[in-house]
Amino acid sequence: MSLILDLLHPATALVTGASSGIGLAVCRQLLARDDVAEVFAVSRSATSAAALSTLAAEHPGRLHCIAADLTETSGRQHIADEIAARTSSLQLLFNAAGLLHDQGLQPEKSLQQLQLSALQRSFELNTFAPILLVQGLLPLLAAGQPAVIANLSARVGSISDNLLGGWYTYRAAKAAQNQLFRTLAVEMKRTHPRTVCLQLHPGTVDTPLSSPFKARVPAGKLFSPEYAAEQLLAVIAGAGPAHSGRFFAYDGSEIPW
Repeated sequence: MSLILDLLHPATALVTGASSGIGLAVCRQLLARDDVAEVFAVSRSATSAAALSTLAAEHPGRLHCIAADLTETSGRQHIADEIAARTSSLQLLFNAAGLLHDQGLQPEKSLQQLQLSALQRSFELNTFAPILLVQGLLPLLAAGQPAVIANLSARVGSISDNLLGGWYTYRAAKAAQNQLFRTLAVEMKRTHPRTVCLQLHPGTVDTPLSSPFKARVPAGKLFSPEYAAEQLLAVIAGAGPAHSGRFFAYDGSEIPW
């Protein structure tokens, strides 16, 4: 199955959060495909990440590493400039960058734990950066060609699925990301009718993002990054314009907003 429906030539892909976890696994699987010409791997440590260096050596001339901070205007401009210097069009943008916890940032269990600084940090990377990155890359998305914009969202970002509460900041940031890209999908149907915008839930994946919480995951529900990447790329491969602006889990099932 082709990576992108109706694409007639090998794809150029951009993957953020590419130095580890799902992003790295997606890079690895994209480079293993004959219908992918080249991959731009983006993270703050992309040019120094050992795993990406190894991957670049295995695929000479096909993997281009870009060190950039997605939350900075200059970082996003650097990404756009680097890609535009090598190609005139982009067929896949896979945004795997995200933030759930960090020093001074943990999922909240109650309202009393909510902090403005946590909200700002989470929204900067999980919400603002992805949509502003698309804004900067828009000239590379040809209106008449098939393309996919895919973001790692999370089931906890579904408002109607929120029955447990907690995790105020992360839930809100992902819900806002969902709304931004749902809105983008409406606009793209007019301006770029062959571009598909997808929000994707990868399940619980054995990465640093989920590490503090994996002990409570039911048996068989903690996925490897490789499995998650394979499943998500299969969802992308099966998506056409009718799927744009929708929210899907790793198994292809649709998630309510």
